[in-house]
Amino acid sequence: MSIPSLEQQLSAELNRMDFSKILVEQPYEYQSIFLNRIQPDSKNARFFPAVIVSDQLAYQIATKRLSKAQLIKRLDCVDRVVIGKSCIVNCFNRGSVEWKKANVSIASIIELAANVSVSELIQVPTIYPLDDSNYQILTGHRRFFAMLYSNGIDGAAHFKVYRNKPSLPRTKQFQENASREDLPQYGKLQAFQEARLELETLSAMRQRAEGKNLTVREISSLLGISMGAFDNYNVLTRYPAVVEAYQNGNSTSFIAMKKIVVREEALVRKKTGQSVLDVEQKRSLNKRLANILSNTAVEESPSKKKRYRLGTIESAELMKVILTENLLELDSGVDWTTVDWAQPKAVNDAFERVLSFLTSSRNLAQ
Repeated sequence: MSIPSLEQQLSAELNRMDFSKILVEQPYEYQSIFLNRIQPDSKNARFFPAVIVSDQLAYQIATKRLSKAQLIKRLDCVDRVVIGKSCIVNCFNRGSVEWKKANVSIASIIELAANVSVSELIQVPTIYPLDDSNYQILTGHRRFFAMLYSNGIDGAAHFKVYRNKPSLPRTKQFQENASREDLPQYGKLQAFQEARLELETLSAMRQRAEGKNLTVREISSLLGISMGAFDNYNVLTRYPAVVEAYQNGNSTSFIAMKKIVVREEALVRKKTGQSVLDVEQKRSLNKRLANILSNTAVEESPSKKKRYRLGTIESAELMKVILTENLLELDSGVDWTTVDWAQPKAVNDAFERVLSFLTSSRNLAQ
């Protein structure tokens, strides 16, 4: 059975409601659900590849009755994380980038599990039903894994349960997580990109149906963020190098990173005299940003030195005037208030006019 495309799913939704209500009318209720009925979303930006084990097997792992080698052979879990009640094992290649990233997630999950074991979550994970009477996580993967670590696969917990799969799941995920400060920066950017793709599809459908696209204000409202935050996300996802930097562990704040991107774009515009960068310029800028963000020295094209010249002075009397009199006060016809001192040509031309004035008015040889 083929899975309907996003456009087909949206068409079905729009037969029941208009564009303004597609993210608003999403009925839900809070329920206690067994964890063994819930599955993570492998396409979610917050997902990390996990193998969930039974409570019995988790006990064997936690009490070291199985070695890591035996575990990998039994579960075929290379480059994944094994998780269950009171056990979590990183099976990525030790020392690799993915192994280090998984360790960060593992530490975060264990810390959250300690809180789960003594108190309820303030913001419970959200899920929606699947055709097989099970559920899929929409938001809260880290919280779900913390529940598994704390309670085991046979435990139960409270969830926010949507009646149906949301019309725009990636947009809903971003909307519900946008205000959270504890989410990794890379996850936020990836979630924004996925949500924006959904909204671009919705905008194209609205254009065909009503003759108008979604405005930037409408898109930011659907995402649940301000116009300023929307602009920040837009700038940070404009170049793959920025997203890749965060994926590889860069921890620069979004505001500071945006300043870097905007600064580099301004330098290209100033150099080329173009207000809009073309594809090649953006490709070059992406490479430059990759170098900057990886702390690689960026090759600067040597700038042309500014040269101010006085010319050749052969008259002792003229040299004396130049060195002893205030040339700016002479009635030479030069309006010094309009001279751009940062431009050598403008200064040199003005000085030539002063020399011409002195040689003619005082009959001095140059």
